[in-house]
Amino acid sequence: MTAFAERVARLTGTAAHRLERLAGGDLSEVLLVRRDDGRLSVAKSGGAPATEAAMLRALADAGVPAPRVEGEHDGVLLLEHVPNDRVFSASAWRGIGEALRRLHARIGESYGWPVDYRIGTVELDNRRGQDWPRFWAEQRLVAAASLLDRPWRERIERLAGRIADLVPAAPPASHLHGDLWGGNILVEGGRLAALIDPACYFGDPEVDLAMLSLFDAPPPDFWAAYGEPAPGWPRRRCVYQLFPAILHLRLFGSGYAGMADRLLRALDA
Repeated sequence: MTAFAERVARLTGTAAHRLERLAGGDLSEVLLVRRDDGRLSVAKSGGAPATEAAMLRALADAGVPAPRVEGEHDGVLLLEHVPNDRVFSASAWRGIGEALRRLHARIGESYGWPVDYRIGTVELDNRRGQDWPRFWAEQRLVAAASLLDRPWRERIERLAGRIADLVPAAPPASHLHGDLWGGNILVEGGRLAALIDPACYFGDPEVDLAMLSLFDAPPPDFWAAYGEPAPGWPRRRCVYQLFPAILHLRLFGSGYAGMADRLLRALDA
């Protein structure tokens, strides 16, 4: 039993044999907790459970399905268990598009978020401001690339220097999920069941669309429910996909170098 599992067993009063490691959890340990009263909970490790809990509540407040928070403890986030059959049907994609449209309709007064956050070991600088190109260039691309080898840093810094030509000057400051890929979307019975693992902030809504299109290919049903991006989307998509590509290169190694290089080349960087 891991130290995290021992902590979860103590916190929930659950015997060790009633804890089950869940698939996924590349950056944290995730356990299914079979409580004595028959309820199922999910325990997730992490350094900022209160911040993630607040983000999940913010998603729910925006009308987006999210797991109910059951408890926040030192390094442990307890959530309700949400069934997930992993069947991304046409109706499920429509539900995802509708929910994301509702989320993005919540507009903030500035870009960023009240507190900083992290994805794995990568710190996210969420300082709020009014300059979107600067936010994306400095607080996302350059910051995320700061620990990469010099050739990567130089390419990304050159790209950041002309970011104003690549992203909108003042897009709506939409409420973003912040890490929206298929693994963070739970579906059940042809509907969206929940969005999980948020890294929320306010920014260009196309950031979520780009991330959703990085590993997946949302079908026409999604776009019919959400709406089509504005002209020039393919190039902006590359700019916004570059950030998660850098994160994956940082977190998981050279297997993602090709992805980052492809995006930089598409942007003439």
